[in-house]
Amino acid sequence: MRLNVGGADRVIRIIVGIVLLALVVVGPQTWWGLLGIIPLATGLVGY
Repeated sequence: MRLNVGGADRVIRIIVGIVLLALVVVGPQTWWGLLGIIPLATGLVGY
């Protein structure tokens, strides 16, 4: 499987994913923060 996410894009996706997941733990504790799983997974996998 060929990677289709660039280097800078991967870093941005990982950071956004971690921030959104941190909102679930630290912030307003809503379920919307779990959407951070999507950018985090695509950033880690690279596809």
